Amino acid sequence: MLQKGIAMTPAALMGTRVRRKEDPRLITGTATYVGDLKLSGMHYVTLVRSPYAHARIRGINATAALQYPDVVAVITGDDLAPHCGLLPLQGGEANVGAQSSRQSRNVLAVERVRYVGEAVAAIIATSPATAVDAIADVLVDWEPLPAIVDPEQAMAEDAPQLFDTLPNNIAYSRQRQAGSLDDAFAGAFRIVKQRLISQRLAGMPLETRAVVAAPDATTGGVTVWTSTQTPHLVRDALARVLNLPTNQVRVVAPEVGGGFGVKIGIYPEEALLAALSRMHNLPLRWVESRLEHMTATTHGRAQIADVEAAVQPDGTVTALRMRILANLGAYPVDIENPILTAKMAVGVYQIPNVETTTISVCTNTTPVAAYRGAGRPEAAYYIERLMDLVAAELGIDPVDVRRKNFIPPEAFPYTTPTRAVYDSGNYDAALTKALERADYTALRAEQRHRLEAFKAASAGSVSHSQSLLGIGVSCYVEICGFGPYESARVRVEPSGAVTVYTGISPHGQGTTTTFAQIVADQLGADFDQVIVQHGDTAGTPMGIGTMGSRSLAVGGTALVHAIEQVRDKARQVAAHILEVEVEDIFLVNGCYQVQGVPGKGVTLNEIAERA
Repeated sequence: MLQKGIAMTPAALMGTRVRRKEDPRLITGTATYVGDLKLSGMHYVTLVRSPYAHARIRGINATAALQYPDVVAVITGDDLAPHCGLLPLQGGEANVGAQSSRQSRNVLAVERVRYVGEAVAAIIATSPATAVDAIADVLVDWEPLPAIVDPEQAMAEDAPQLFDTLPNNIAYSRQRQAGSLDDAFAGAFRIVKQRLISQRLAGMPLETRAVVAAPDATTGGVTVWTSTQTPHLVRDALARVLNLPTNQVRVVAPEVGGGFGVKIGIYPEEALLAALSRMHNLPLRWVESRLEHMTATTHGRAQIADVEAAVQPDGTVTALRMRILANLGAYPVDIENPILTAKMAVGVYQIPNVETTTISVCTNTTPVAAYRGAGRPEAAYYIERLMDLVAAELGIDPVDVRRKNFIPPEAFPYTTPTRAVYDSGNYDAALTKALERADYTALRAEQRHRLEAFKAASAGSVSHSQSLLGIGVSCYVEICGFGPYESARVRVEPSGAVTVYTGISPHGQGTTTTFAQIVADQLGADFDQVIVQHGDTAGTPMGIGTMGSRSLAVGGTALVHAIEQVRDKARQVAAHILEVEVEDIFLVNGCYQVQGVPGKGVTLNEIAERA
């Protein structure tokens, strides 16, 4: 496709190996993370957290902690309430930017805690060491309550209830069906069933979460530096919680040392420090310990799936039932992940009759939200394991079962029974290529040889020192490039240098480099003179942030659209300089030249200076 004003020539930098622009500051230690910030008069915050999964707070006595000379204040949930509203619970990758009204939570727990690690009090001190020491001297009068951690048991009528508004602790449930399930199962040659568990896990970025907050005397608001993937979403949520206009809340995400989904959206600590800094007119810093991270930062996965397939003798799967039970933890921070699992239930396979049931349950555990694919890897695990079980049941090679059930290339675009639309695919060709590269036939032969040798050794006839060989086959299709939108702004300086302002907020993806490559190719700029600004809500356009494989797909596309507008203006100026019509100017290899006259052209630097 020929873009307006660009001759169809190979891109010089897009896709080319270049030195990453981010790396010098990252590998030399000159980059600034939230924990590196030092503000004049900075004080330090630590949190008193619950040792109980479920308990009533009968009282908090901070008298001993306040005896420390360096302790400035100890704040409870009741103290905070007049200055800070309830924390909205936002969705995950599938509905980023949408505020959920299903449930909310206190920034510091009031009356009751619902998981180990929930914060009940904050300590402000002049030194971080004192702030840590004082935690032990805040005495909380706990009344332990029955706790429920198993999602199946949580749905029982006599189970402890986390919220009066969620009967049987069920936050969300949905069932969808397509096709004739009963007929397909009635006519099955075999029915294959399995319970599969996608275990709870904790994301472990190199940098734990950290927050710095300081009053902003200019606006009367607050500036918050936070290790987040979504600064604009945090800004908007903070404005609601603090009851401030959004232009009085500035959120900055400097360098972020990994996120993997667990740094999406607002956390209690961001609202807490923003409120406390305004209450006490102090710059404050909180840095999460690794132990805190394991309990206070959202976990991932935590699903139980019961799968059932109706199968024909040749391995064709005619029907699929999948019941997904998701453990949301103590607060329904993100009900979307299991919905995404259900949406991707059929994977790459053409299964005509499908029923999915999704049940999301609250328990007395750390809340569960997005992590590394957020619902889609779980679906891939379930359907791929099911294909292996079908192969084992029928004695068919796992590869042949997959090929028998692939969505054929001619079926695209293809709408699955779970209402996902697949634009294109040739799964058989991709699998064939992988098998050739791996030399699958030789691997199977080697596997049989080792198994025979092992059996012989077990019988005592020969010695055997080789290990057995396992071979796994898996096919995967992914939803990525989540919306709902992204933003970019491009500014050309008089010198021809270019500054990009993006709503994307990277945490290791190399976005600065890739965006600079796009600008160099699409605008004719010098790659070394392209600066990419991100992560500061005061200067970057409103954006969703970085998650769901969207940085380049959505953020890069927004950048291309912005560049097109700037390039159109550059062509107008070039046409004026060269005394030709705008329609005759094309960008070719970094030069705005007259079509058909390669020697007649101007560079972006010359255009910018003249403009």
